[in-house]
Amino acid sequence: MEGFDERNGAINTRTPYLKNPMDRINAPKPDQLLIVGTGALATLFAWQLARAHYDIMLLGSWQPGVSALRENGARLVDANGTEQAFPVRIVEDASQCHGAKHAIVLVKSWQTRRVARQLAECLSDDGLAITLQNGLGNYEILVEILGKDRVTLGSTTAGATLLGPGLVRSGGEGIISIQSHPHLAPVEEALRSAGFKVEVVADANSLVWGKLVINSAINPLTALLRVPNGELLKRPTARAMMRALAQETAAVAFAERVNLTFGDPAALVEDIARRTAGNYSSMFQDVRRGTPTEIEAICGAVARTGRRDGVPTPMNDACWQLVQALSPSAGNVPGSPE
Repeated sequence: MEGFDERNGAINTRTPYLKNPMDRINAPKPDQLLIVGTGALATLFAWQLARAHYDIMLLGSWQPGVSALRENGARLVDANGTEQAFPVRIVEDASQCHGAKHAIVLVKSWQTRRVARQLAECLSDDGLAITLQNGLGNYEILVEILGKDRVTLGSTTAGATLLGPGLVRSGGEGIISIQSHPHLAPVEEALRSAGFKVEVVADANSLVWGKLVINSAINPLTALLRVPNGELLKRPTARAMMRALAQETAAVAFAERVNLTFGDPAALVEDIARRTAGNYSSMFQDVRRGTPTEIEAICGAVARTGRRDGVPTPMNDACWQLVQALSPSAGNVPGSPE
């Protein structure tokens, strides 16, 4: 990526690409959005918002991602194999985004406590952090460090595959669901303007648990078997295990008095596996890269909650332990993708 196309803001390869504008990092502008993370979803969100002419700043720690985003912008490869990039700002030090009004948190769940401390340093007193992360516990950690008034809960079915640092392929359109908050309107408007499907809900907890049903049933099996989502439907034993995992997680949600938005969890995960047949789950991608997974916040969280509520979770327990055995602990892989 060597140049900048004034017509649409995209970087091209015909004219010299000036990197200096990306490096002029001061206090965030009023219309600037902070994205926390440099992994697949963070890059996808940055690309789509920057394409809509929003001033995007990313806060990251993964050095290959930081370097690629700084030098080449956020890049996306479409279904035709065409690559397009848009410039974004990228910082590693939270002090460089001091006064941020709105932050979308898109790091892996095992990094939440670290980035919460960073946000405590840079998020304004009346700012808002929106978590769209996988698994359970992220919202609670952010509230613990930032306070309840500065955090809201969300969930997204948008997906992306990280092809390389700062380079993604979209997994297709998804929905972003965010719990209502007095300071949410500017982010909602930006996401809609960028082409995301957004719904604001009174209580996002049921949606987070709904996504947990899907993630706990599909992700660990694809990671353990090293297969795309649709392959689970073709293998009778894998299909039966996927259904059992979904039913287990739904039983724990019921014990937690969560009103799930669907009736049959097993039918739901089969439908998702069918519609995303060619996709590789984020957990499979993590295992393939040899980086930490989110198994603790997915099957681990289901098993721990089930134990507390007296709900047996043998399938989630088994997947929790098996994926842990496959992947390194978070503390053993410095500089893992966010």
